[in-house]
Amino acid sequence: MNSDLKLALEMADAADAISMARYRALDLQIETKPDFTPVTEADRAVETALRNTIGASRPTDGIIGEEFPNTNEDASRTWIIDPIDATKNYVRGVPVWGTLIALAIEGEPIVGVVSAPAMGRRWWASPEDGAFTQDVDGSVRKISPSKVQSLTDASFSYSDAVGWDLLGKDSLAKITTAVWRTRGYGDFWSHLLVAEGAVDIAIEPELQNYDMAAFIAIVVAAGCKVTGVQGQSAMKAGHAITTNALLHDQVLGLLN
Repeated sequence: MNSDLKLALEMADAADAISMARYRALDLQIETKPDFTPVTEADRAVETALRNTIGASRPTDGIIGEEFPNTNEDASRTWIIDPIDATKNYVRGVPVWGTLIALAIEGEPIVGVVSAPAMGRRWWASPEDGAFTQDVDGSVRKISPSKVQSLTDASFSYSDAVGWDLLGKDSLAKITTAVWRTRGYGDFWSHLLVAEGAVDIAIEPELQNYDMAAFIAIVVAAGCKVTGVQGQSAMKAGHAITTNALLHDQVLGLLN
């Protein structure tokens, strides 16, 4: 196994222990950040633990995280972490949340781990190893996207209706009326379901790098395609359009 992926999986184990210990705790400490999004003591504790591990194991690597300032920003190797993605779900007791850990080389994610302990699920990937998931029963399987070739047969997932005008006028309506099925699985899960072949298209119009770096590494290793609306790097675009690859040009054509 890729040594960086091995480290990321070990960090995910540590993150799960911290986040699950405070999940649904009646005395969970929650604050509102300047951007009006919530942050909990668990978010900060997880990110602190991950930063400490990276600092000890990979001292020259950069770190980008949601809760604390970036470090070693000029490094070619950068760890990108979201300690608890979908914090709003976490604080309400909805199990769709997870720790996102990625290693990017020159800005593009190549190693990714998404661990969702309340769902009993985990996904991981590297270019050498491919993409895998661990199911609720503990079994591990290699994942790959669907073979759906027509939008009229496609299943599409997203998070909510906010921000879609950034992808063009009526962009959400264009997609939902063109596909066979629409569901709001939301957040990282939408994109990882594409990697598994359970969903064919996932789109998020507003994302930070720490929201998507981990799932980008996984969906690419699985054989999916992920870009911005103009076909550019999703990391540079600030949004992500993930497809089974066969549908990608059709989706971009619809949005453009």
